Amino acid sequence: MIKNSLTTIGILLFAAGVCLVIDGFAEADTHVPLIFVLAVVMVSRFTDGYAYGILASMIAVVGVNYVFTYPYFEINFSLMGYPLTFVVMLGVACMVSALTTQIKNQEQIKLEVEKEKMRGNLLRAVSHDIRTPLTSIMGSASVLIENSGDISEEKKQELARDIQSEAQWLIQIVENLLSITRIDNGDGETKINKQEELLEEIVGSAVLKFKKRFPEMKVLVEMPEELVIVPMDGILIEQVLVNLLENAAIHGKYTTEILIKVLEEEVQVRVSVEDNGAGIKEPVLPRIFEGRLHSEDGAESDSKRNMGIGLSVCKTIIKAHKGNMKAENKAEGGAKFTFWLPK
Repeated sequence: MIKNSLTTIGILLFAAGVCLVIDGFAEADTHVPLIFVLAVVMVSRFTDGYAYGILASMIAVVGVNYVFTYPYFEINFSLMGYPLTFVVMLGVACMVSALTTQIKNQEQIKLEVEKEKMRGNLLRAVSHDIRTPLTSIMGSASVLIENSGDISEEKKQELARDIQSEAQWLIQIVENLLSITRIDNGDGETKINKQEELLEEIVGSAVLKFKKRFPEMKVLVEMPEELVIVPMDGILIEQVLVNLLENAAIHGKYTTEILIKVLEEEVQVRVSVEDNGAGIKEPVLPRIFEGRLHSEDGAESDSKRNMGIGLSVCKTIIKAHKGNMKAENKAEGGAKFTFWLPK
């Protein structure tokens, strides 16, 4: 209501100011009704509903009569064409308001359809990614229980490691889902609580968390010499970095080294995660953040380790921070994920 009211007042005052300036050069005042008709159109376009456009048309008609029509600073309802001016402005306000309301309703419907589509894709992806490791855990556990006396100690250790690995993957899925709930306020909008965070600490925490799962993977970090402080939700940005690091380790196939590079720019901070692995298949690149990855033949890019959810969560988190994210292949080989955060 405050925004609509201020918009209405601002546009009408601006129109009045323009008319006063033109009056200093023009001999006739025929421009005044046209400028206020335009003002009514603008009010109707940039406010919600019909009320403000209709109110603006009434104020405009009375204002033109009182300020810009002879006798000045007097209301004269006997002026020729006055009723027609009023009807025209009122009609313009109603038509533009109706069209604007219809456009906004269509945009809202389209947005709701997209949200439902995204929810469906996420649900299908989560169902697949949870079912696969659970099946593996159940199979390994059943072998240990039913054939404990018939298998070697080495085989038991192998089955236990498989169970541990699948359980870690399930934990990662749950953490990604918790990240989504952290930025969803319940009405479909993404809102986060930003605080000034030292980016070096967030990167260091993400690397330590990653190294617990992949202790053999070499991770290099390039930071600016000066401290970089960015407004962010530290937990969510750490989750983004962990997802990107694990994506490089798991899907890079033969990745041996990962580089995290932080570059401070004038109005934003750029963070990139690069690896020396197999890179990303070109057909996958345009859809890599959709939450469901497919290879050229239509099969899952990795039926056991689909990082589509994690990458989709990354993009959602960065967008909620008013930043952006992209994926690309490096010329020398390997994948590169880059995201920007406003300073």
